[in-house]
Amino acid sequence: MSAETNLLGRLAVHYKLLTPEQLAETTLAQARQAHPVPLGELWIDAGWMTRAQLDKLLAVQREVLAKQAGSAPPVATPPAAVAEDLDQTAVGQVSTRVGKRIDRILGYAVAQRASDVHILTAERVLLRADGELRYAGEAPLDGAQVARLVDEVLDDGLRQRLARDGQVDFAWTTEGKARFRGNAYRHQNGLGLVLRTIPIEIPTLGSLNLPNSLAKLTNHHQGLVLLTGPSGCGKSATLAALLRLINEERQDHIVTIEDPIEYLHSSLLSVVNQRQVGRDTGSFARALKAALREDPDVIAIGELRDLETIQLALTAAETGHLVLATLHTGGAIRTVDRIVGSFPSNQQSQIRTMLSESLRAVVSQRLVRRADGQGRVPALEILLGTRAVANMVREAKTFQLRSLLQTAASQGMCLLDASLAQLVRDGLVTRDEAALHAEDPKLLPAA
Repeated sequence: MSAETNLLGRLAVHYKLLTPEQLAETTLAQARQAHPVPLGELWIDAGWMTRAQLDKLLAVQREVLAKQAGSAPPVATPPAAVAEDLDQTAVGQVSTRVGKRIDRILGYAVAQRASDVHILTAERVLLRADGELRYAGEAPLDGAQVARLVDEVLDDGLRQRLARDGQVDFAWTTEGKARFRGNAYRHQNGLGLVLRTIPIEIPTLGSLNLPNSLAKLTNHHQGLVLLTGPSGCGKSATLAALLRLINEERQDHIVTIEDPIEYLHSSLLSVVNQRQVGRDTGSFARALKAALREDPDVIAIGELRDLETIQLALTAAETGHLVLATLHTGGAIRTVDRIVGSFPSNQQSQIRTMLSESLRAVVSQRLVRRADGQGRVPALEILLGTRAVANMVREAKTFQLRSLLQTAASQGMCLLDASLAQLVRDGLVTRDEAALHAEDPKLLPAA
């Protein structure tokens, strides 16, 4: 790489237009080309940078090189103002070029490490990064702009469902860069679009900062493993990491049922079949019924949404399958009560027995903002299906589970508050931040 090109790359990373990984990726891609394309063009093609941003970088590069040569720069842009200028250029690109292709917005979102993108009629584009929303556009989008974007990501069938139901779920991939889970919907001002970033690479427990002890959950060949927590807490990523372990280590048939399909799993040691509700099957329940006739070893359910799905999941877990599923509940103990409480009172005794025999683990998680501002870390509540837990579930004594979680750390269990307290002691999160997620902030160590 020439000195000029090396400088341009370092400037792009310095001004946070690229990550070091993105720079390395495009540098390697350029080196493999018979007729190399300039790095700046590769960055634009990847959606990580706009033409205006590249022009600004080239101006700064010329200035630095001129100073190194001892001559006056052809473009005198004060270096101290460049980062802000580049940011303003990026903001302008989102709002002024929004009507051309949604991939341009999504490429910018990926470069900014955003987890979610909000596109609304009569609003500016919003990005969520590290749990916080911020504007990424200077002007509100009108109805025609948003309608064009919605039209780009939906096929005819999805457009019909949006028109009929007022909302529709879908998945969208920007080629080779990222995958997105989306929801298009109508609201009082027109159309809206929300897309959540799903990396192309299947995560590992390590990359998610999750303890390696969770890998033991994949050793089960029968039973129910539940991943719970509020929306946006990383349940889907944890599920994908566990499926990756099974796929790499076991010769199994894995069936996933999702709405929509999020992480794309290639068959490795296992055979993986992924089914999307609405496209491949009518509902979670219908797909689960069919899955039991498809000789699965592992069934992964994107979300336990209704009574029928929960009942079928319990049946599958009880009849010799490993079932992994996500559920929107606030904690491990609440998860047990939620499942039992989903059934009519005259069935709850039977369900407690089924759950006590099949439950292998409940992992409830939160994503907590790091003290250094560099992203978020998971805090976990872990309930394992030991004999003592099974007895409490069967005998409707779930109120005793909290005490058990406090005293069973040696078995790998923990309360959410204990996990938060450890993060505070390790200096990874502040006490004030941990208190926002704790059930009893008094259990947290003093600041």
